Amino acid sequence: MMRRRFTRPGSTNNAFTDLLFNTLLGFAFMFLIAFILMAEPNKQGNVTVKAEFLITINWPDGHPDDIDVLVEDPAGVVLWFDNKDTGTMHLDRDDRGVVQDQMMINGKMVTNPINQESVSVRAWIPGEYVVNILHYNANYNEPVPVSVKVEKLNPVVTLVYYGVHSLNRAGMEVTATRFVLDNSGAVASTSGLPKALLTQITSGKGP
Repeated sequence: MMRRRFTRPGSTNNAFTDLLFNTLLGFAFMFLIAFILMAEPNKQGNVTVKAEFLITINWPDGHPDDIDVLVEDPAGVVLWFDNKDTGTMHLDRDDRGVVQDQMMINGKMVTNPINQESVSVRAWIPGEYVVNILHYNANYNEPVPVSVKVEKLNPVVTLVYYGVHSLNRAGMEVTATRFVLDNSGAVASTSGLPKALLTQITSGKGP
């Protein structure tokens, strides 16, 4: 007489269901780890730079002369090529004409023709800012036209000043503009009254 094997109802189905669930859970976990690893580099490379004002000067592309921007804040601190970060202002680009604008690419010397310097004012202080340009190094006797632009970036981009000035000799310093910020950060007034900043620096009165 054959004895009937007793099988608990649904036991085979339950085991298969558990195996399938564990397999899907493993795939979900591996997908989550892969997603985190892929997203992490982008997260690390995400850099936000805050600026309230942007000051930009330009002179003709390919011109060999070295033109510099100098900015004095209301506290009397002067930003220039020897003091590129004051805490509230930063010299983002110090362009020296053709110097350091050449690089070797695939065995050929390539020159960046753009002549531009820029300063970002990352935190404003109430009071007067002075923006000067300096003809640091001259190669020709002809004057060099230098454009100066000051922009307020927040809450919307607005033009504070734009003008073109002529520099014609090494050591020549010109005040492009002076602007006053009130207690809310708004531009209260502007002027072109000359003020020498290089003399202040070299005499020991500046930073």
